[in-house]
Amino acid sequence: MGRLTTRQLASKKSRSKSSQRSGLQPGDILQDRYQIVGTLGVGGFSSVYQARDMRFPNVTKLCAVKEMVISAPDPQLRELTIKSFEREASMLAMLDHPAIPDVSDYFTEGDRSYLVLELIRGQDLEVWLENQVEHLTGERAIEWAIQLCGALDHLHSQKPKPIVFRDIKPSNIMLDHYNRIRLIDFGIAKVFETGNKGTMIGTEGYSPPEQYRGQAEPAGDIYALGATLHHLLTKQDPRLEPPFTFAERPINQVNPHVSPQLEALIMRCLSYDPKDRFENAKALRDTLEQLQNQASAPAATVQMTPPQGQMHTPPGQQYAPVNPQVTPAGAPAIQAQEATVTPIWVFKCEDEIRRRATVSDDRVFVGAYDNNLYCLNSADGDFVWKFPAKDSVGGSIPYVYDDHVYIGSSDQHLYAIQIRSGRLNWNFKTNGAIFSSPNVKYDHAFFGSDDGYFYAINVNHGREAWKTDMYAAVRSMAFVDDEFIYVGTEGGYIYCLELASGKNKWQFQAKRNIISSPTVQDEIVFFGAMDSTFYALDATSGYQMWRFRTRRPIISSPVVHKNSAFIGSSDGNLYAVDMESGRQQWLFETEGQVNSSPAIWEDAVYFGSTDGYVYSLDTKRGQLRWKFKTGNAVTASPVIHKGVVYIGSIDHNLYALPA
Repeated sequence: MGRLTTRQLASKKSRSKSSQRSGLQPGDILQDRYQIVGTLGVGGFSSVYQARDMRFPNVTKLCAVKEMVISAPDPQLRELTIKSFEREASMLAMLDHPAIPDVSDYFTEGDRSYLVLELIRGQDLEVWLENQVEHLTGERAIEWAIQLCGALDHLHSQKPKPIVFRDIKPSNIMLDHYNRIRLIDFGIAKVFETGNKGTMIGTEGYSPPEQYRGQAEPAGDIYALGATLHHLLTKQDPRLEPPFTFAERPINQVNPHVSPQLEALIMRCLSYDPKDRFENAKALRDTLEQLQNQASAPAATVQMTPPQGQMHTPPGQQYAPVNPQVTPAGAPAIQAQEATVTPIWVFKCEDEIRRRATVSDDRVFVGAYDNNLYCLNSADGDFVWKFPAKDSVGGSIPYVYDDHVYIGSSDQHLYAIQIRSGRLNWNFKTNGAIFSSPNVKYDHAFFGSDDGYFYAINVNHGREAWKTDMYAAVRSMAFVDDEFIYVGTEGGYIYCLELASGKNKWQFQAKRNIISSPTVQDEIVFFGAMDSTFYALDATSGYQMWRFRTRRPIISSPVVHKNSAFIGSSDGNLYAVDMESGRQQWLFETEGQVNSSPAIWEDAVYFGSTDGYVYSLDTKRGQLRWKFKTGNAVTASPVIHKGVVYIGSIDHNLYALPA
């Protein structure tokens, strides 16, 4: 038998996973109220789903639904299981702390019980740790620990009996989109009863010695917090080490930026005897706050960005030496001269240009935040006409199809405008602002809206052909092929929809929202996400083929050229990645964020940076060909037509540059 290709293996794994899948599916409805959107996580005892609360028909209100399957055949044991679940619900419902998710409902259906909770967007600290190149700083560890102590103090202070969490570890701590710490998964928390012993519940490595004997006390949470901090600061997973051996692995030997005072505090938390630990979470928090106040900002600051010429390499990735101008392995640095590029012409709008222009024949179309869509002569930049919307069209890229240009607006409308005259042909209203850029094919405009729907509009008369509920705002531009549509959402999902009906074929969830617009090449879907990851999925099944992590969120949309996929990151780099393996080929470092999407012309790649420059690099080695300085940050993406690069800047100007 011949060897499977990467794509065949991906499809095979996807079919295998599908055949084993059980539980709720997207579209299922519980209690005639909660419509399942997707799966957030699956554990040994429960599953957590993202759902939409249908009692709010005019808005998309999302929540988390935790499902516990009651598998015990014994009726008495089943009843005890249900009571245990109801106890968890009642316990959480009475808690009121910003680090603890709110509970809004609970119920039992058949052999399954459900808990409806506040949906927390972000990533757990285990995932966060996997994505880090540098070690966690002591300052940030103290900040997080103070927040966790606040939550533990709230739990331990409950009357008449304290609540012990019993399973503090990185995967049970979320860092939300506002950089706040949240405790999740209270499935094994219990009301503390003095002298009561029970089954050892927790996670080996994080659990204190007494918890192995079935004793659950507040001091056990202090120990688990210390174990968690040790893991975060050293990247040494305690589950892979002999129990209770933290003293044999000093933090400062691995992470020299951690102060002796902080290390001593953590080791006190990890004392074998509970009496030697901090008296309670409040006492620990007070000590942490003293450390925080005593810290000297200059002395405590840790260099998070690698020094020039160095790059710390995460597992599984290979980096060439970094240079502020060019980063091919073994190549000399090239000093670019700004003066080598002179604009062919410059056109000034009345406000910022943040998105890509569109070129068609002898016309250039660009939207600005002054509410106008501009039409210019592509040869000399002369003004032809402008179309005023009721609000900004600067968030949408114009799309030319036949004799019309289509663009979305913050005023909730999609506009169809005659190319030659600039007159409105028709407009279509949604219930939300339109930052998604339309893609027009087969006489239909495909686009998303902040109202949570994705639309197909017949361009001949401007009427809706179909719309699909995406359960979150849609701001990326869809990729449309002969059969399917691929589009990302603010809910963190990438969807594959059937072209004819809008029916969902498959979906894939990233860990944060997706603004990046997907592209498809050789049956692979490429896109970036705000979880700092560049993804490649099998276009047929949605199975993840590889992922490539950057150091900051990705807004840029990828482009594929030959065997390379190019994408920018807000970490300041443009990356070239092998499209089959996901291995880095080279990176190019700028002095700002690269939110601009790259474009290819012949064997050169072009993009902008918030450092105010437009860059041109050689695609093979990442060598700098030229760079051009604008008057402000460049978040817009370039478009190249007949050897001319058209790109806008926040300085209000649209530039035409020789490629």
